[in-house]
Amino acid sequence: MVLTSVRPETEKAKSADSLTMIVLILEYDGTCYNGFQLQANAPTIQGELEKALHTLTGEHIRVAAASRTDAGVHARGQVVSFKTASPLSSEIFVKALNYHLPADIAVREAHKTDISLDVRRAATSREYSYHILNSPARSPLSRGYAYHVPGRLDIEAMNMACRELVGTHDFASFVTCVPVKGSAVRRVYRAEVKREGELVIFNIEASSFLIHQVRNTVGALIRVGLDKISAGEFHKILEAKQPGLAWPMAPACGLRLMKVNYSRPSGE
Repeated sequence: MVLTSVRPETEKAKSADSLTMIVLILEYDGTCYNGFQLQANAPTIQGELEKALHTLTGEHIRVAAASRTDAGVHARGQVVSFKTASPLSSEIFVKALNYHLPADIAVREAHKTDISLDVRRAATSREYSYHILNSPARSPLSRGYAYHVPGRLDIEAMNMACRELVGTHDFASFVTCVPVKGSAVRRVYRAEVKREGELVIFNIEASSFLIHQVRNTVGALIRVGLDKISAGEFHKILEAKQPGLAWPMAPACGLRLMKVNYSRPSGE
């Protein structure tokens, strides 16, 4: 089970509230959507999911996500929750929602859980990956899923820069503007680059992310990999805490939300 921290719904919760909390693990191709979050005049992942839920249950259901992906960003392990009065089993939710959802969105798992769970606040970390096609020629088949960089990338230099990201830092330099409420301080647990044939993959895990933080980080790492800036200059960008200093922002097509992590309940 993906969500090891999610506990089965208790009888006490059911007696206090007639609704059941359902958690879904979603996979989607974000190419045709204007991000996850609901928008009035644009197709979104949330909009398609809520439409399918209404068709299935007859209820007007509002879903919550552990991470709000941007326009064009993909997901392998997005976590979404919603409350419903429907008596359908988890297995039926998976099968029925996949029947009603468009082909580029799929429910991989469904679990009934505690009614009070907040999938965003309860998450301990998120994992993202970014795919770069590092080859002289572009690939039409990879166009929507990897950013084409024809110049040979220096993976060792990029990993030297990645080591600067690990730990608790103010990542203001990696966003266009700092949030009005809150800070740009985040904790990064892991950041690394690896090569798999013509693919260069950047993996990062952090407590949470700022808007466009990963894509701006990738843009700066590519500059390191092309020997346009050094790992030392990358460190100076981080330390400057100046919005917009890390550039260019890599396109959305290469980014995917891989997994949302939750702590294991005590006693397990």
